[in-house]
Amino acid sequence: MGLDPGLRRLALSTLLAAYPGPVPPDWAVDLLAEGLAGHTLFGTNIHDPAQVAATTAALRAGRPDVIVAIDEEGGDVTRLAHATGSPYPGNAALGAVDDLTLTRQVYAAIGAELAALGITVDLAPTVDVNTADENPVIGTRSFGADPARVAAHAAAAVAGLQTSGVAACAKHFPGHGATVADSHHELPTVDVPAAVLRERDLPPFAAVIDAGVRAIMTAHIRVPALTGDGPATFSRAVLVDLLRHEYGFTGAVITDALEMKGAALTAGGVGPAAVRALAAGADLLCIGAKVDAGLVEQVAEEIVGALDDGRLERARVEEAAGRAAELAGWRAAEGIPTPAPDGLGYAAALRAVRVEGDLTGLTAPLVVQLHATSTIAEGRVPWGLGPHLAGAEEVRAVAGETAPEDLRRRAGDRPIVLVGRHLHRLAGARELVEALAAAHPVTVVEMGWPSDWRPTGARAFVTTYGASHANGRAAAQVLGLTG
Repeated sequence: MGLDPGLRRLALSTLLAAYPGPVPPDWAVDLLAEGLAGHTLFGTNIHDPAQVAATTAALRAGRPDVIVAIDEEGGDVTRLAHATGSPYPGNAALGAVDDLTLTRQVYAAIGAELAALGITVDLAPTVDVNTADENPVIGTRSFGADPARVAAHAAAAVAGLQTSGVAACAKHFPGHGATVADSHHELPTVDVPAAVLRERDLPPFAAVIDAGVRAIMTAHIRVPALTGDGPATFSRAVLVDLLRHEYGFTGAVITDALEMKGAALTAGGVGPAAVRALAAGADLLCIGAKVDAGLVEQVAEEIVGALDDGRLERARVEEAAGRAAELAGWRAAEGIPTPAPDGLGYAAALRAVRVEGDLTGLTAPLVVQLHATSTIAEGRVPWGLGPHLAGAEEVRAVAGETAPEDLRRRAGDRPIVLVGRHLHRLAGARELVEALAAAHPVTVVEMGWPSDWRPTGARAFVTTYGASHANGRAAAQVLGLTG
């Protein structure tokens, strides 16, 4: 026997799916007509603005109130500009500048671009307080390590984004900033008392709730004091007792992707994870990026089965579906978004650059970019100074594999500008930089999360607080390498 049509439609109305390629396949549109809440767009779905606008129009043909979501954070996480890098700096740079008006303007500009393309929900901003320098997944996606500063900029970002008519989704509740593991690959643990969370991690969420944020995303992290052995995504104590009752949030709770190991491995698969998240109080379930019709049907079948066997109460799923529908139908009262001033993102990135030391004598240096892996959240997005250089040679190197004497020989009489991301935690990077600086004039450009480490012997240390296209141009300009 097939699924009960009414229950299948109810289950679908809590799901945020995805599909491969730039053109929505028939099943992706058909499922919308059958009740699916919406889709998340990833880099593989995006070629150019005209194509994205055509995509969202095709999705609305399946369901006029479709939720079209995207991870467009600016900075290191961009889907619209995945081929080139974002023209906007990310949160770390905005936090370093510490101008709330600028943060609001940047997010309003991002929102205006999304609104023009027919995208309705931005899975941003990241409002985690990045208190762990070794954090592999948040880093420059955070406004900083100070809860008060992060809270202020988080509220400004939400206000700017939602002015454009695009709903904001603050993430990752109750705070992913103190982790030293990536929830895409495992279940991170933050083993602190609830009082520490309230003081350190939760102030930004209180701020965005006060600012009227329409959605909040869960974190696949374990906080033993609140969640026991499972992630926050499956914790009623976190999603209902803390978020709803204590902090008064009334909008939609969206899960982080259920295909991530922090959720799927814990629950025994995406379908069981969906059931546990709904039972805990989540409203809209992000299945993930690698989705096909079969997976959507499998998850819907698991939800319907849970309704039949008592693991889920129908009232809970109807509540979730109602909140998803409210998010789909929300529009900002302010009306038409205002386009950003020309060059806003690049000017903002320039304000964030910090220089320690002496930048004189950098005419036509050898620019060395150290290889750095990207997280799943970031994806493979170009970064560095390369696109912005005029009259300077650039080479790529691998820390731990490239010999410093080879780079010195290549440079000859020229100074070296070494560019990296998260150099303090990149294996072999410190040794390579300091070996170069011991016998050659070296300027270091850090485009990742800054730490307290400064290389011995380097002539200058430049911090950009991010690796977006805007950050790269700003660094090249400060170094005098743009011509």
